[in-house]
Amino acid sequence: MKFNSFLYSLRQGLKNILRNKFYSLASLATMVVCIFMFGIFTAIVVNVNHVVREAEKGVAVVAYFDEGVTDDQIAKIGDFIRSREEVENVTFVSAEEAWQEFMPIYFGTEDPDMAEDLAQDFAKDNPLANSANYQIYLKDVSKQDQLVKDLSQVEGIREVSSNNTVADTLTNFNSLLGYLSIGIIVLLFAVAVFLISNTVAVGIAVRKEEIGIMKLIGATDFFIRAPFIIEGVVIGLIGSGVPLIILYVLYQRMQTFVSDKFGMLTGILSFIPAGEIFRYLVPVSLCIGVGIGFLGSMLTIRKHLKV
Repeated sequence: MKFNSFLYSLRQGLKNILRNKFYSLASLATMVVCIFMFGIFTAIVVNVNHVVREAEKGVAVVAYFDEGVTDDQIAKIGDFIRSREEVENVTFVSAEEAWQEFMPIYFGTEDPDMAEDLAQDFAKDNPLANSANYQIYLKDVSKQDQLVKDLSQVEGIREVSSNNTVADTLTNFNSLLGYLSIGIIVLLFAVAVFLISNTVAVGIAVRKEEIGIMKLIGATDFFIRAPFIIEGVVIGLIGSGVPLIILYVLYQRMQTFVSDKFGMLTGILSFIPAGEIFRYLVPVSLCIGVGIGFLGSMLTIRKHLKV
């Protein structure tokens, strides 16, 4: 397309938007809502995933050793565990360390002097002599069952302990939130395509006679269709750009508000920086907005514009 032809198509597309103010505003409003909701759900899902991943780091699979296992066997078992892709971190806890951790809980005291006396009393007869273990933290808690199954078959391991309830809860919650978000976003995008289609259809109806004259004087099909495609794309572009600006400002203010008012939760509830989220959200949202505008225009042109 020549530059002059492009400028003509752009002007006509913008005129179509201004001619059909009601439908254009309805399409823009719907697109703004769609992208705004898409951005909100994206931010929620990404941050919930982040919180879940942090929570998963505290969910450990514990592997206990057979009685009489040698240090070399323990080291080989550790190497095998660390070699697995799903493993994030592995910590070895000796029998002595296990007893030191358990003592305050069992005897109900954290007094240093009493703890030292108890340690001396049980120095020769550690009740947790066979409790040396590897505490294994996963990158993805959904892979816990397979890890437990594989470790149970490793020579030198007598027992593998895991918290299936916590793992299943975290995994199911994550999946549910993802499916719910996708369902709502798809519904909103379908409404946006419908309204943009109606806007373009009205523009075609208003310019029906003009289009007929253009066809008689030899205008190409693409030249006639281009203004309507541009109309849909512009609506999609504006409708996706505006909510991104609003979302960015709101997200930063929310981070500041939570940090100031609920400082005690910062260790539990940590937000991903706005720049990290919007680095991907901006191009994806703009592409979605332009894509919806283009799709809505093309569907309407094929249905109502016979050239």
